[in-house]
Amino acid sequence: MTLRIHALLHVDFEDLGFIKQWANNHGHTISYTRFYSQASLPEQDTFDWLIVMGGPMNIHDEQEFPWLADEKQFIQQSIDNSKNVIGICLGAQLIAHCLGATVKPSGVKEIGWLPIELTEEGKSHPLLQKLPKQAFTVFHWHGDGFDCPKGATAIATSDAWANQGFIYQTPMHKELGSFVIGWQCHFEVTQESMVKMVEHGRDEIQNELNNYHESVQSPAEIIECGNQYIGDNNAWLAVMLDKISSI
Repeated sequence: MTLRIHALLHVDFEDLGFIKQWANNHGHTISYTRFYSQASLPEQDTFDWLIVMGGPMNIHDEQEFPWLADEKQFIQQSIDNSKNVIGICLGAQLIAHCLGATVKPSGVKEIGWLPIELTEEGKSHPLLQKLPKQAFTVFHWHGDGFDCPKGATAIATSDAWANQGFIYQTPMHKELGSFVIGWQCHFEVTQESMVKMVEHGRDEIQNELNNYHESVQSPAEIIECGNQYIGDNNAWLAVMLDKISSI
C-alpha cells in the first residue's frame, strides 16, 4: 500500500532525515508544509500519515510564530481523524499539548548522544519489540519536556526527564490500527542532517556546555558519536515505521 505522508517542518535545518529514505524505499509519497517559508496546510483527506518535526521554538511562542496556532489545530484534527501522527522533539511536545498535557522547561538541556530506557510498558508494546530492553543511546536536542498525556502510554525515560516518549490511541485508532506517537529524541538523524543541526546550533551548544556539562556534548563529540550510533537509531526507526505501516 502506498502511503501519503505529510510532514510539518519548522526550520530549514531539521528535515525528515532517514524518514525520507524509508518512505522513498517503500514507494510512499511525501508532501510538506514548511512553516519557515510558507504555512499552507493540506485538506485532511489528502494524506494518511502526519509527521511533525522538531525546531528551536517553544510551543507557546505563538506571538513570534503565529502559525503555531493553526498548526496545533491541524494536529488536533489529524488526531481526531484517527490518522497515524508521529511527533519528534518539538513535534512530540505539540502533540502532547494537543492531548492536554503540560509542556514546560525541563530544567536541564539535553544536547547530544545520551541514553534513554524503555519503560516496562514500552518494552512490552508491540511497536517497540525490536528496540533494546536495556538503556540505549539516542540523539537529543531539547530543553523543554512534556508530561505524559492522559490516556497515553509512557514508553521511555531518562535521568534528565521522566517522559521521553508516549503512544496514544483513541478507540477509533485502535479499531483502525493507527497510533499517535511522540518521541523527544531524534531517531531520524542522518550524518548529513545531524551536521546541519550542529552547524546551526553551535552558539547554543557553546552557551550550554558550561551549564549542563553532563548532558550537553561539544559539536566535535556529537559528530564523532554520530558515526557510532546513527546506524542503530535509523534501524530502530525503520522497524517502528515498518510495524506501523503493516497494521
